[in-house]
Amino acid sequence: MNAPARQPRRLESYVCGGWTPGQKEGQVLHDAATGDPVAFIDSTGLDFAAVLDHGRRVAGPRLRAMSFHDRAGMLKDLGLALMARKEEFYAESYRTGATRPDGWVDIEGGIGTMLTFASKGRRELPNTRVLTDGEIEVLSKDGSFVAQHILSPLQGVAVHINAFNFPVWGMLEKIAPTLLAGVPCVVKPASQTAYLTELVVRRIVETGILPEGALQLICGSVGDLLDHVTGQDAVTFTGSATTGRKLKAHPAIVANSVRFTMEADSLNAAILGPDAVAGTPEFDLFVKEVAREMTSKAGQKCTAIRRVVAPRAQVDALVAALRDRLGKTAPGLPDAEETRMGPLASLDQRDEVRARIRDLQAAAEIVAGNPDDVRTASGDAGKGAFLNPVLLYAGNPFAAQAVHEVEAFGPVSTVLPYDTLDEAVELARLGKGSLVSSVFTDDPGVAEEVVLGVAPFHGRVLIGNRGSAKTSTGHGSPLAGLVHGGPGRAGGGEEMGGIRGVKHYMQRTAVQGTPRLLSAVTGRWIEGAEARHDVHPFRKSLAELRIGDQLITEKRTVTLEDVEHFAHFTGDTFYAHMDAAAARANPFFDDRVAHGYLIASFAAGLFVEPNPGPVLANYGVDSLRFLTPVYFGDTLQVRLTCKEINPRANADHGEVRWDCQVTNQNGAVVAQYDVLTMVAKVWPPAQAAG
Repeated sequence: MNAPARQPRRLESYVCGGWTPGQKEGQVLHDAATGDPVAFIDSTGLDFAAVLDHGRRVAGPRLRAMSFHDRAGMLKDLGLALMARKEEFYAESYRTGATRPDGWVDIEGGIGTMLTFASKGRRELPNTRVLTDGEIEVLSKDGSFVAQHILSPLQGVAVHINAFNFPVWGMLEKIAPTLLAGVPCVVKPASQTAYLTELVVRRIVETGILPEGALQLICGSVGDLLDHVTGQDAVTFTGSATTGRKLKAHPAIVANSVRFTMEADSLNAAILGPDAVAGTPEFDLFVKEVAREMTSKAGQKCTAIRRVVAPRAQVDALVAALRDRLGKTAPGLPDAEETRMGPLASLDQRDEVRARIRDLQAAAEIVAGNPDDVRTASGDAGKGAFLNPVLLYAGNPFAAQAVHEVEAFGPVSTVLPYDTLDEAVELARLGKGSLVSSVFTDDPGVAEEVVLGVAPFHGRVLIGNRGSAKTSTGHGSPLAGLVHGGPGRAGGGEEMGGIRGVKHYMQRTAVQGTPRLLSAVTGRWIEGAEARHDVHPFRKSLAELRIGDQLITEKRTVTLEDVEHFAHFTGDTFYAHMDAAAARANPFFDDRVAHGYLIASFAAGLFVEPNPGPVLANYGVDSLRFLTPVYFGDTLQVRLTCKEINPRANADHGEVRWDCQVTNQNGAVVAQYDVLTMVAKVWPPAQAAG
């Protein structure tokens, strides 16, 4: 049964280091299932200019002083702390109308997204405060003048204005990449479900993990907040396209070229391939996915399937299968164990969805469900925002203009028939830009044609078939490592996307100068920068090793016997190594050549220090290129330079990247690559205890 009624609480904003109530009682917020008052929300009296200043002045410098690994560790600690409190969040989530599975997506999905960014930060970013972007650009013949693009954190605040449907995930998926970039956040949740967001922020503040001002919360209107944004700030918005366009055109945002991203209305389509006829696994998977997307979160998902595109010959079977499946999904109290679909977020939201269904009926007929005759499995249909799933059918989809323009943000979808695959693609495109589309097929040709046809109009495309049925995350699941956004009416923004999302909150700058000075700026050795030659660098722990430590090795001459032994020992008897006539016929070679991997092996033999020491393991090479053929009698030499050092925060070792350059007797570079090693922080290990 639903949680017992309680006295509504007065929500507060967390700004400028403290919890602050509005000056008025404010708007009353209601339980989506029972209609009981839950909270009052108001933000009058807040000094919004001071909120932004607090983030910039107090939190910004502290976050920027941390390395990417420091900030990633902070996100991990915070994610684990929130996960330990998840049951409290679930209890509050029921009041938003979310069932336990719905809450799982919002709560544990949001926390999981934060933990994913924490993991990516540690694995994919250096333990530095600046990112290099791309390779060095050499601007002079002698290499004395070069350039490097770098990324550094914006020195403002990211303002995140969020939607009502995911009060936890919607906040965490935005603040995770922002904080990892080193930028403070101000979060403004939608009022309808702000009580859950406020609870989560209270628990975040209580942990003391984030620097003060790194996360501020506004419960209620943002007032004149946007009047005070600058070119160092960023604004993100999730919600209706109409509101988003107004915000994007705000005078301060336009005048200061403020970074603005929007995730808005999206008429997502799911396409049933012509091969996926009734009785195939793909047909059954399609039915299951459409029904799930209609009923999960009561259809209140920006990624939900709004348009169901199917071969005309399969429409009758599809509608019958969906009608049967949806008929078994009566809405009910979200905390009741048997409930598979909860109510909408509010009575106002239900009225809005009913109005949009009436708009759709101008172009389509209802074939399943009745929006005006609600049958609940539990709960009072008069008090809660309950609505049965509604399926419509538009027999002439290209003339059904409303279907391609109107979004009923609830458990509502419309079936659209097609006669050719070109028509299916065109119907998907009529959404004028969406977050996600999906195609269910087991035919590679269909997959290729549909994906390439719809990709320019969508931020993500899912291919569903029997091969991924057990592992697919489904049509409607944004993932931390993938972009979440879409072109056109979907807003044109990109959220998450792994490290791509982090870089959105950083400025790309081209820095020009000498290799020595650029190396100092980036913390990475650059060709032409100073080098140090003393002890073999493999004898140095991280405590002793410095960028630019370099070894010039002894030399080794490659012989015919070396190449033939390597060929027979490894089994690599490629003709260019073994047949002089065939090698000379090759446009790249003058004679038989040494194996590339023989060169890399000889190089390792030249630079490796064999005794036990601080170098613990070699875990790979990056960017290996063989640039000049090596013939019998050529003499090789290696220059090995410490290029980058990344200590691990919670380990006794770190990663070291070495620039490895192999040259011949003429000074020509025959191979170039990065060697990756694990190196102890101190050596011998006993020194750690001291």
